[in-house]
Amino acid sequence: MSSVLVSPQLTPSAARARGVWSAAAARFRTDRVGTISLVIVVLFLLLVLAASLGLVAKDWQVEHGVPDAPPTFMGPAAQTEAVAIAAPSGPNVDISAVDPLAPRYKEWAEAAKKYQTTESVKALTLPFGADRLGRDVLAKAVKGAQVSILVGVAAAVVATLIGTLLGALAGFFGGKVGDLLEWVYNVFTAMPSILLIFAFAAVFPRGVLSVVMILGLAGWTGIYRLVRAEFIKHAVRDYVRSAEAIGASTASRMFRHILPNVSHVVLVQLSIHVVGFIKSEVILSYLGLGVGVDQVSWGTMLADAQSELILGHWWQLAAATTLMAVFVTAFSLMTDALRDALDPKLRGLE
Repeated sequence: MSSVLVSPQLTPSAARARGVWSAAAARFRTDRVGTISLVIVVLFLLLVLAASLGLVAKDWQVEHGVPDAPPTFMGPAAQTEAVAIAAPSGPNVDISAVDPLAPRYKEWAEAAKKYQTTESVKALTLPFGADRLGRDVLAKAVKGAQVSILVGVAAAVVATLIGTLLGALAGFFGGKVGDLLEWVYNVFTAMPSILLIFAFAAVFPRGVLSVVMILGLAGWTGIYRLVRAEFIKHAVRDYVRSAEAIGASTASRMFRHILPNVSHVVLVQLSIHVVGFIKSEVILSYLGLGVGVDQVSWGTMLADAQSELILGHWWQLAAATTLMAVFVTAFSLMTDALRDALDPKLRGLE
């Protein structure tokens, strides 16, 4: 009896070629620097989430140590003797007739004793030191990371949404719509971005939401230019014409057919803007135009560190700049790896 050879049937998943995103993910995993940077960014985001939920750094405003307590590796701060206000010595006589402040001496002496008792329970040193008010620098840096990173991500999302929407409209429709949006684009790019940010900051009240709106409204122009060019290129391609021929609506052609094919540009620009907006928030807060006085960010920590550096207290500056440098560097390297993974020129090499 002769045997019949049956060719194996390919499953749909095996027969289907790898998609754009799966191929990009495979390329990204081969980049060791990008993978390590992604892990660092994820750890920072988890830290931000924990700080937002109050799991860490919730007591950053509490004065745990003595003012300007040094880091642990430097040893405890030198104890300074508090000068107590004592009642005048001598016989217990009433001198209120010649000294109107005499009734307050006893009250002041008790307040001074209470102050000395309170100061004695404060730590003379903390792991990363204390600021001029005795607040833990490490807790402030973690809370500052929460504010700065959230502002950078939220502002980048706002700018990306504005730039993508306006760029899609200008590139797809053209004509008078494109001319109008080009005029708006030219108005925003006619002045330096830093001056535009300062102009918005002078109008908006101080606060996290205001900083997000300021950076988002001032930073959409670069994304708009790239998305507009991509939509102009894709709007006349065959797959879009075919979708129009079978009755696809304008919104469907724009956002279901063209947008997924230019999403790599949008995603990379979003990642790039996160880093830029974190730096901008730090500058605004450093100049007193950022978050409110009841909040802390890396920028406000740098501003507070100015007066401390004169006295040789460098640990608040070191904590803020170290965390900021690590996150910004990791995010920048991750963005470079992501841009290489999503590069359309590399798709034909697989």
